[in-house]
Parts: sequence; C-alpha cells; structure tokens
Amino acid sequence: ELPGFYYDSEKNRYFRLLPGHNNYNPLTKESIQYKAMECKRLRLLEEEEKQKKKTSRAGLNSSMVLQKRQLGLLSSTSYCRLVHELKVNCMQRRKIEIHSPDSSVTGTNNFKIIVADVACERIFTVNDVEHGGCKYGIINLSGLGKESLTVEMYDNLYFTNRKVNSVCWASLTHPDSHLCLMGIAETPGCASLLPASLFSSTNPGDRPGMLCSFKISTAWSCAWCLNPQADNCFSTGLTRRVLVTNVVTGHRQTFGTSSDVLAQQFAMQTPVLYNGCRSGEIFSIDVRQRNRKGQSWKAIRLFHDSAVTSIRLLEAEHYLMAADMAGKIQLWDLRTAKCVKQYKGHHNEYAILPVHVNEEEGLLTAVGQDCYTRIWSLQDAHLLRTIPSPHPSSKDAVPSVVFSSRLGGSRGVPGLLMAVKQDLYHFSYN
Repeated sequence: ELPGFYYDSEKNRYFRLLPGHNNYNPLTKESIQYKAMECKRLRLLEEEEKQKKKTSRAGLNSSMVLQKRQLGLLSSTSYCRLVHELKVNCMQRRKIEIHSPDSSVTGTNNFKIIVADVACERIFTVNDVEHGGCKYGIINLSGLGKESLTVEMYDNLYFTNRKVNSVCWASLTHPDSHLCLMGIAETPGCASLLPASLFSSTNPGDRPGMLCSFKISTAWSCAWCLNPQADNCFSTGLTRRVLVTNVVTGHRQTFGTSSDVLAQQFAMQTPVLYNGCRSGEIFSIDVRQRNRKGQSWKAIRLFHDSAVTSIRLLEAEHYLMAADMAGKIQLWDLRTAKCVKQYKGHHNEYAILPVHVNEEEGLLTAVGQDCYTRIWSLQDAHLLRTIPSPHPSSKDAVPSVVFSSRLGGSRGVPGLLMAVKQDLYHFSYN
C-alpha cells in the first residue's frame, strides 16, 4: 500500500485518495470498500440464481447420506441433521406477497424486527415510520404454502409513537397471547404488554386495551418467564439494573448491575434469568430470592471480551449460546463455565443483533452487520451457507430473519423468512 493512494486492480494502476470533506469525492476509502462489497454481493446473488451451490462438506450428497443410513452407519439424529444441512444449501429465494386490510400502509415502511411465536404460526413485525417512531403488526403465516406465497398482515395504527428496542412473545392467558415491547418514548423508556388480539381482523370495538405500561429508564431487552414458579412475570434489561415485574400483582423486583443489560432469557426448568451485559459479562439471577445489594446473588458468571448482544439457552439448559459486538459467537457449558465451541464468520462492530438456535434441525442462524445471513451446524460449528441480502448493504437494511421447519404451524412449510427494507422473502427447501 502507498500512503494517500489506492490500487485499482481493473485498471492496473494507482489513483490518489483525496481527503474526505463536504464536497463529493468518489475516491475515499469508504466508497472503495462499499464498491468492493457491492460487487461481491452481486456476484454471490448471480451464483445463487444460477444454482451454482456447492455442498457445505466435501463428498456430502443426498445419495451418500441415504446409503449410509440404509447400511446402519448413521443414527436417526445424525441422518436428520445431515438432511437439514443438504436442504439449507438448496434453499432458493422467493418474494412473498403481503396482503393487508388497510392497503394504504402495505409496503410503505421498512421492516426493523420480526419475531415468530413458538409455533411459528404468526410473526410480530416492527416497522420504522418515516416521521419517527414505529408501527406494529402481526403477519399470519397460515397462507404460506408450497405454491402460493401470500400472507395476511394486520396493523394496529394506534401505537406509532415509540421506538422499539426489543420485543418478545408472552403467554399470559394462553400460549403467545401477549407481546412485551421495550422502547423509547421520549427521554425515558417505556415497557408495554399488549394483547396479540389487538392485531386482528375482528370488530375494533371488541379489542382489549393495553394490559401493562410504565415509564422506565432506557430499556435494552426483555424476556417472559414460562416457569410456573415465577408465573406471569417478565423481565426488563435496563441501564445498570434488571427489573422483574409480575403482570397480575404489579410486584416488582430490582437487581442492580454494573453495566447495561442488552440481552435476556429465562430458563424454563427453573425460575432463573440469564443476562448479557455491555461489559461482556453474562450472569444468572434466581428470581425467587429477595433483592440484594452487591454481586452475591449472581449464580453463574461468564465473560466475553466485548458487549454481549444475544443469548440463547439450549433445550437441556446445560449450554448457552452467546454473541457479542466483536462478532464472536460462543457456546458455553454452564456446568463447567467454559466455552466449548466457537462459530466463526459472523460480522459485528456495534449493533445489537440476535442469534437464532434451531436445535431440532441442528442449525444456528445469525445476520451480520455486513447484511449477510449465515447458517452454521450446531454440532461442529461448520459454516454451511452464507446468504447475501437482496438489497445493497447499509445500516438501515440489515435483514431480520426467522428460521423454522414448520412455518405456518405443524403442517407448515420449512424454510427461512427474511425481512429487509419493505420486502419479505421466503427461502424454501428444494
């Protein structure tokens, strides 16, 4: 490299880099990097359209997997895992048509967050609104078939004034009956618990109101507890504290922390809350205990080198998946408090990006700040596929994804849903 110059490989010569200022200058490092990234993205998209897909592992193909299964060399779990790997590499992108009762608002706002319920029958969406704030809606996936790619979207236009940082489904009266929303109302934050029936096609007069709403300091994360020992409770990750609220009684517990809590998840077998902090610390809280000062109530403590942006407990609850702002995704054994696997290739510098664990399929999915969606094998941390975004990469065009082998319910179609800009895409199994 020559200081003040850059080398153009196409023209085989050096060009002078001018200092970046208010005048338009095409030759800055940022513009050169963006051009290189865009060329790479277009090349990958072209390869995907031509179906030049390579298998993720050498020698792995459907006939070999089936032959090994028939010879008894593969267990049923290993066979299912390898079949899912093959299907992931064959996924093809198709655009979904979104229908809405209010046609004037369809496709006019960018998707910010999509979160599926446990059965993957509905998806809660948060869309950025041009004049500030967010618009909320629910997409019903029951119409998502192998042939027709249409879904119904129901909006509630009364809640458009809050920026949403975090959202999770809550099971209060029945599974996935409500939604916890954490957002910024002006200077203070706001925690809200909304009935999912607000977003339906029934008579607007019959809709229930907001169940719970209170002002708090800036909220970063939220989680709902499904353990009966801490029934009807949800947690809020705030600046330097954790707030656990009982929706029915209104009782609140506060746990002070030394850093902002950016990620949370409750265990299902025990009333234990796991928290990921800006300082890189991950710790657990038993919510049955009374409020205490100091660090004595922290049961398990793990440490990352950078801010923890997402945590996911695996089903047996012996392992925890954590991602940080340095782009590291690590699998921790909670019994020994040691990192047992690291999933390489994820890209992050400063954003709060989620990771998605699908244990039944043996897959881990994450979207990087470079707008690439990556899928790994849970078992051996092998990178199976890198999916480029259909739109040019930018800060406001990072895709939000949902992966399931049953999109739309128990008889649903398998695949990956990707929301980017104003579009929704389905990557279907071949």
